[in-house]
Amino acid sequence: MRFIGALLVSWIAVMSPDYTAKAATEEFVIGYLELKGDPRYTKKRTYARYLNRALGRPFEGAELAIKEVKFQAAAAGVLFKIERSRAKTVGELQTAIDDLNERGVSFFLADLPADTLAELAAGTKGRNLLLFNVSAREDRLRQDQCQAHLLHVIPSYAMAMDALTQYLVFRKWKDVLALEGPRAEDQHLSTAFERSAKRYGANIVAKRPFVLGNDPRQRDQNNVALLTADADYDVVFVADTDGEFARDVPYQTVTPQLVIGSEGLTASAWHWAWERHGAPQLEKRFEKDAKRPMTSVDWAAWLSVKIIAEAVQRTSSADFQILKAHLLSPDLIVDGFKGNRLNFRPWDHQLRQPLLLVTHNWVVDRAPIKGFLHQSNNMDTLGFDERESQCEF
Repeated sequence: MRFIGALLVSWIAVMSPDYTAKAATEEFVIGYLELKGDPRYTKKRTYARYLNRALGRPFEGAELAIKEVKFQAAAAGVLFKIERSRAKTVGELQTAIDDLNERGVSFFLADLPADTLAELAAGTKGRNLLLFNVSAREDRLRQDQCQAHLLHVIPSYAMAMDALTQYLVFRKWKDVLALEGPRAEDQHLSTAFERSAKRYGANIVAKRPFVLGNDPRQRDQNNVALLTADADYDVVFVADTDGEFARDVPYQTVTPQLVIGSEGLTASAWHWAWERHGAPQLEKRFEKDAKRPMTSVDWAAWLSVKIIAEAVQRTSSADFQILKAHLLSPDLIVDGFKGNRLNFRPWDHQLRQPLLLVTHNWVVDRAPIKGFLHQSNNMDTLGFDERESQCEF
């Protein structure tokens, strides 16, 4: 009883405001980088609520995490703060990093398009800092454009397509008609799906390009009925990173096949309808602050802050080299509210994680799908495994 009483007294002391004020004597600032006028967050796109697209800037996810880590901060004797930098160009972002780095800031959340992030990462190579990618899904950032100081919390296109393809193969829906959009990003997504189909044994019966619009001269490319005719398939895969064409595909196909990819069923890091592992509580906290559902990029920003705070608490240190070593070690223990212990892959610094297979209002399943096994970690069945990685730090 004395031992229990002592624990209770200690717990009350840690949770009290006075304890927090006394213990949190050193500021630990986390930088946050974003692009002004980022086309991924235009009002048109957020208003349309395309499946698996952002509903707003993920900074609100980072802000929520800062609130939640205050007791971890108290235990470590620090006070976590986040400093937001918005810029129009890579040069301005570089200047913001330089200024913060001179003040001792070494950890930065990067909410940036892939090209901007790749250029910024190349320009900061060799510096004592880490960039946490919270929104760029492009595979090239984990492959030929990888950088040792760039950590990916948001899942890649390859991971998402592997999750979808596992589900198709599990359900024996192996024949796929693929529709590909005109944007470079659409082609990257389509390439990722082709890789996954080859990896897991799905069959792409045909690949057809589409365009957005109603020009009668392009009916064979903008008419869903024509695009989905004259082929035998189980599902229609749509590669449309913009989302506007994909939302018209369900219920417009010649035959009543399922739609996957950018509409219908997709693979996501987070979904508001996930009901396990404490997820509803996190979702409620986010919605209370942000006045909207949490999406994958919000979750990635939230988790990035939690990862940094976890490292500070576990190591009882604010030293960059000590924290970096812990973050990249197998000893990292992170709870993403998805039921698995998460850590970074050593070969490309992508965060291992399960993915949710979702519709607009439901979570259908969680990948890796049962039966898809890996010799060391089943989550490595999603995305580039070490033997197929092109990343060289």
